[in-house]
Amino acid sequence: MFYRENGQFKTSYSADQQIFPITQDRLGVLILIALAFVAVPFWADEYVFRAILIPFLILSLAALGVNVLVGYCGQISLGSGAFMAVGAYAAYNWFVRVEGMPLIACLLLGGGFATLVGIFFGIPSLRVKGLYLAVATLAAQFFCDWAFLRVKWFTNDSASGTVSVSDLQVLGLPIQTPLQKYLFCLSFLVVFGVLTKNLVRSAIGREWMAIRDMDVAASVIGIRPMYAKLSAFAVSSFIVGVAGGLWGFVHLGSWEPAAFSVDRSFQLLFMVILGGMGSVMGSFFGAGFIVVLPIAINQVLPWAGDLVGIAVSTAALTHAEQMIFGALIVWFLIVEPHGLAKLWSVGKQKLRLWPFPH
Repeated sequence: MFYRENGQFKTSYSADQQIFPITQDRLGVLILIALAFVAVPFWADEYVFRAILIPFLILSLAALGVNVLVGYCGQISLGSGAFMAVGAYAAYNWFVRVEGMPLIACLLLGGGFATLVGIFFGIPSLRVKGLYLAVATLAAQFFCDWAFLRVKWFTNDSASGTVSVSDLQVLGLPIQTPLQKYLFCLSFLVVFGVLTKNLVRSAIGREWMAIRDMDVAASVIGIRPMYAKLSAFAVSSFIVGVAGGLWGFVHLGSWEPAAFSVDRSFQLLFMVILGGMGSVMGSFFGAGFIVVLPIAINQVLPWAGDLVGIAVSTAALTHAEQMIFGALIVWFLIVEPHGLAKLWSVGKQKLRLWPFPH
C-alpha cells in the first residue's frame, strides 16, 4: 500500500527523466546513503570496516565498471584484474615520483592510464566477440601480470616486487583509520554510482544496450559499433582502474602483482553474473554476496561441525567455500539468470500490488 506511484504526476520532461522517478525509491536511496555516512560509523567496529565494509565498497565500484562493459554493452571481458593493476600501479608511480601529488588526482590519473590500456585491448572487440573476445581480454591479464612482475620501473625498482604507500591524506585530512578509509571509499562509490546511473540512461548508454542486443541491427540504424564498443571499454576500464587504486592504496596499503591476478578478474565477472547484468543495483548485490559469503561459511561450518562432533579444518573450509560458491553460480544461472537484481525487481513489483492478489 505504501509503495505505489499513484498520484505522482510529472509536469515536465526533466521530472519524467529523473534517476528515481518514484518518490519512495528516491527517498529510500537518500536514507540509505545518509545511514551509510552517519549511522554505520557509530556501530561498526574495526573488524567490520576492514573485513567487510571497505572491501565491499571497493569491489562494488569495480563490479560497476565491469557491468558497464559486460552487462550494458555485452562485451565479455576477463581482463578486469589487469585494469585494476594498471590503475593501482599508475597511481602508485604518480604518488611516489611526483612530489606533493594529491591522492585523488593520483587515483584518477591511474584510472586514466587504465582507460588507455582498456581501449588498446578492446580493439579486438571490433572484429571478434563472445568466447574469442574473452580470450583476447585474457591476454591483457597475462601481459600485465608479466609486466608488473618483471619490469622493475613499475614497482620503483623494488627488489621484492612489493610496493607500499603511507601517510595518505586528502586536503590535509589523514586517511589512516578504518573509519576514514571507509568514508573515503564510500564517497568514491556514491559519486561514481550516480555518474554511471546517469551515463547508462544517456544516448551512449542506449547505444551500448543496442550493441548488446543486436550489433548488426544497431549498425543499420546508424550506431557506430567502433565508437560504442571502445567507449564502453574506456568507461569500464577507468572505473575499474580507480577501484584498483583504492584497493591498493586504501585496503591493502602494500601489494604485489598477485593481488590483481586472473582470480580477481573471475571474481568480478562472477559478481556481475550473481548480482545481475545490466543493473547498477546488481553490482552492489553481487559484491555484497561475494564479500559476505566466505565470512558466513567460515562462521557457520565450524559451528555446524561442532554440533555433529566433526572438526572442520582450515583446508576443509577453503574447499567448502569454493564448492558452495560454484554451486551457487550454477544455481543462479539455471534458476535466475538475471541475478539478485531481478529478484529485487520482482519483489518491488509484488509490493506495488500488496495486499491484493497478484
